[in-house]
Amino acid sequence: MWGAIFGDIVGSRFEWDNHRDKNFELFEEDCSFTDDSVMTIAVAKSLAECGEQGGAALREAVIRNMQQMGRKYWDAGYGGMFARWLESDEPEPYNSFGNGAAMRISPVGDFARSEEEVKRLSRIVTEVTHNHPEGIKGAECVAMCIFLAKQGHSKEQIFERVKKDYYPQIGSYTCAELSKTNLFDETCQGSVPQALTCFFEGKDFEDTIRNAISIGGDSDTIAAIAGGIAEAFFGMEERFMEAIKSFLSRDLQNTVASIEKKVYRKA
Repeated sequence: MWGAIFGDIVGSRFEWDNHRDKNFELFEEDCSFTDDSVMTIAVAKSLAECGEQGGAALREAVIRNMQQMGRKYWDAGYGGMFARWLESDEPEPYNSFGNGAAMRISPVGDFARSEEEVKRLSRIVTEVTHNHPEGIKGAECVAMCIFLAKQGHSKEQIFERVKKDYYPQIGSYTCAELSKTNLFDETCQGSVPQALTCFFEGKDFEDTIRNAISIGGDSDTIAAIAGGIAEAFFGMEERFMEAIKSFLSRDLQNTVASIEKKVYRKA
């Protein structure tokens, strides 16, 4: 979760002003959390409340927490269809394959205790909005990578799993190539393989984030996806956690602290 929030905050100032280079200051005054962080925390909060129950209880919790937190942080930068979903009194999935499915899913990879649970929880969390097959696949892929990383799998093993079960094209381009060709794309299929490439080429957590910024495109979301996986694989220095806390509201800080006690200590 922290890695996704880190990537979101670092990438926030580059979303509409891409920086296609790895040389930049991680944090500036104009950095901020966006919808990626808010929805990631909403998912984590839902798992903390009823993740082990799953099913209808988790679905209801995800809808409730996403709507409550989304409405509270209305200026976080939501897409048009998702914004309408947030406002709805009877929210229904809208066949989306947007990358929002993948940017908020990292808590599932942290929380799940088996591959089957990754798939089950990921689908429940994702289908409340993104019930298109590409949205479901993108979210599951990211959650599975996080789970496998936390289980001690090597990059090579995770790579082969991604190639076999999710994105056969993975490995067909490099970060250097993407930095010249990657366009702004808000779909899972146009963001997840690219973010995974940043992780697979990353030397450590920070290098993964720098890769994610360097390829341009939807920078905050790509960095959030890559950051969530990188945290699970490399770990994340305490100084980075402290740095991003200063960009969160006090309410979000308190929510995350409560979640960590309930979910991450157990996980």
